[in-house]
Amino acid sequence: MKTIIKLFLLVLVVTTACTYNPRAGLEEETSTRGKIRIGVDESYTLLADAELAVFQSMYENAHITPLYKPEIDVINDFLNDSVRLIILSRKLTDEENAYFESRKIFPKTVTIAYDAVAFILNKNNKDSLLRYTDIKGIFEGTVSNWRQINPARNAPIKVVFDNNKSSTVRYIVEKFKLNNKLPSYCYAVEKNEEVINYVEKHTNAIGVIGVTWISDRDDSVAKGFLKRIRVAAISSQDNPDGNDFYRPYQGFIADKSYPFIREVYIINRESFTGLGTGFTQWVASDQGQRIVLKMGLVPATMPIRLIKTKKSF
Repeated sequence: MKTIIKLFLLVLVVTTACTYNPRAGLEEETSTRGKIRIGVDESYTLLADAELAVFQSMYENAHITPLYKPEIDVINDFLNDSVRLIILSRKLTDEENAYFESRKIFPKTVTIAYDAVAFILNKNNKDSLLRYTDIKGIFEGTVSNWRQINPARNAPIKVVFDNNKSSTVRYIVEKFKLNNKLPSYCYAVEKNEEVINYVEKHTNAIGVIGVTWISDRDDSVAKGFLKRIRVAAISSQDNPDGNDFYRPYQGFIADKSYPFIREVYIINRESFTGLGTGFTQWVASDQGQRIVLKMGLVPATMPIRLIKTKKSF
């Protein structure tokens, strides 16, 4: 009997030793499980919130904390290893790619959507149809008074951006090749909400914001903003003096009639199939792209159907 008991204990010890896992109790990160932080350009706060809400409701062990910041700060966090995934409206520069390559890191870039830069006006501003040449002149410094757009109106133009480190500032500077210098009547606040507050209170103001803040007409935040301001319609860049004007609506972004369109990217530096990779794949999948479509943006990885309707302004 004692021999049998000793043999049983020996088998138990051997079995336990063979199945011992030093990582027992620790949760291994996968494409749908883990805990990470990501950097998000503030322009895409509503889009990221919507994508994350659905993704994390489907995968209850996925915990993603978004850090919403101006574009420059998002890039700095990415370079400083504070985040391993970012959402923004530009690709990495050659210098930034070289920095990562020197560290044997090779970030992957996926286009997830097409959005636009919107120009918003005070509710009492009747000059809501602006020619592309007017917008160009405003940022080049040759159009500084509303009378240059409408001779019956004499008032200085004031332009307000969301932040001096934002993607909208960079986009306008690059679009019109301004050598990093904006006219003196251009100002910056801190956030997109503050741009809308400023435009609501100043009749002569033009606000420059990412269209996601006003594109989802079912979203309570976007609906609230649209009640307080007007969205300018701009003539085509190819026919700047024509009589066709386009607001940053989904169809006009898709067919490129609206002249201020951007691409939205996810850039992921993971070297393994982690949670960041899983989230990227999900956003680029049919489910994630349907959220992009619902937000009033144009999906990048799924076909869309355009229905031609009569434009009315």
